Amino acid sequence: MTILTTSNGAPIADDQNSLTAGERGPILLQDWQLLEKLAHFNRERIPERVVHAKGSGAYGTFTLTKSLSDYTIADYLQKEGDETEVFLRFSTVGGEMGSSDAVRDPRGFAVKFYTREGNHDVVGNNTPVFFLRDPSKFPDFIHTQKRHPVTNLKDPEAMWDFWSLNPQAMHQVTILMSDRGIPKDYRHMNGYGSHTFALWNKQGERFWVKWHFKTEQGIQCLSGEEAAKITGENSDHAQEDLVQAIAKGDFPKWRVYLQIMPEKQAENYKVNPFDLTKVWPHQDYPLVEIGVLELNRNVDNYFAEVEQVALSPSNLVPGIDASPDKMLQARLFSYPDAHRYRIGANYNDLPVNCPHATRVENYQRGGAMAGTRCPYSSQGTVPSGRADINYGPNSKNGPAENAAIKAPPLKISGDADYYDHREGADDYSQAGNLYRIMSEEQKSQLVNNIAGSLSLASEPVIGRMLAHFRKCDSDYGQRIEILVNQLKEK
Repeated sequence: MTILTTSNGAPIADDQNSLTAGERGPILLQDWQLLEKLAHFNRERIPERVVHAKGSGAYGTFTLTKSLSDYTIADYLQKEGDETEVFLRFSTVGGEMGSSDAVRDPRGFAVKFYTREGNHDVVGNNTPVFFLRDPSKFPDFIHTQKRHPVTNLKDPEAMWDFWSLNPQAMHQVTILMSDRGIPKDYRHMNGYGSHTFALWNKQGERFWVKWHFKTEQGIQCLSGEEAAKITGENSDHAQEDLVQAIAKGDFPKWRVYLQIMPEKQAENYKVNPFDLTKVWPHQDYPLVEIGVLELNRNVDNYFAEVEQVALSPSNLVPGIDASPDKMLQARLFSYPDAHRYRIGANYNDLPVNCPHATRVENYQRGGAMAGTRCPYSSQGTVPSGRADINYGPNSKNGPAENAAIKAPPLKISGDADYYDHREGADDYSQAGNLYRIMSEEQKSQLVNNIAGSLSLASEPVIGRMLAHFRKCDSDYGQRIEILVNQLKEK
């Protein structure tokens, strides 16, 4: 028989009753076993993520099918056939932990590659663009997606008011309100790195890239009516679908592609390649297939793995780097900062976050959970098991830099200033192009979805939004205006 113990390993004689002063008397403060149990229970939930709170995840493998040695020194992208362990977390964006999986909302698509030179994370969404190009507006935008500070209800007025004053969102709004706005589940949707990243090779050449993950299950989505029905029956349907598919051996797969742009071409390209509200036209930069991602293992502990996984675009490895994308630049700070707040300074020591294919060697010491051992490294997370050296350089044979993996210099010029990212921006062409390639049925769904929500906003907001839609495409705006007027007359 296994003996029940406290967290310090002491056997417990009675876990059914509290220590009291007499049968009907008050509980004694000296019942330290009860205090430990209650104190731990009070701390079983870490703060939920500000965004992407509701999520699902699983482990799998990435198999490289095309060597990228001409473009990068990244170890896991060199040899065809190489396999790299991955963890993929899916999520909704605006909802809380208990919200529905079937909401009209972008879906997070974040991949952690456990490479031999450290963890590389591609943290994106199921859309190739986003609502903003400047991070100064991100907190404001998320506030409009959350609950009203007075009523604690979702607020269409705030959402549309913000978008009406930020037409940079028109491309993403068109995607969100289209027939692809509510994925059927996590297996039947694409994923995108969304941002522009950099690859660099041993010759010191830099290439800008965008990541694409194309589902092999086919894209399937829900109508608003179908989503409402599913929400009423099972608000966790996407989580259930993912777990059950993997459990029965129906492993989800995605083909992985890159768009690749030589550094020099970015200087004069017709689209700002670092604008997160824009896509790169495929006729100019076609998709290059590089591998297959497969999910084949469910987690053992949802909280320890899915809830505590800490994905960040700042998790980069030699041969892969950031770009001047303003939104990406801000996320390089904000994601690790959020993890330190939610989980603690040593969040990367947790099993799901620590490197699985290499070991950590640094001089960071102390903080919450200090000394946590990574089960994937025989040496743990402290160099050679030593805690005494916490500075560098030193004469104690501590870890030192490797100058051979230094990234090539990135030429930067210009005066430091608060540049107006709205000035001269084309916020309408790509949204209009997307509308024009839609089928008649897709256009009808898009217009109905927009009008149903926009009609709940105030007249000034509606007026501003209709002007934006007309600038995307006159037919687009006209159809929405007609339907909004009909809905408001009812």
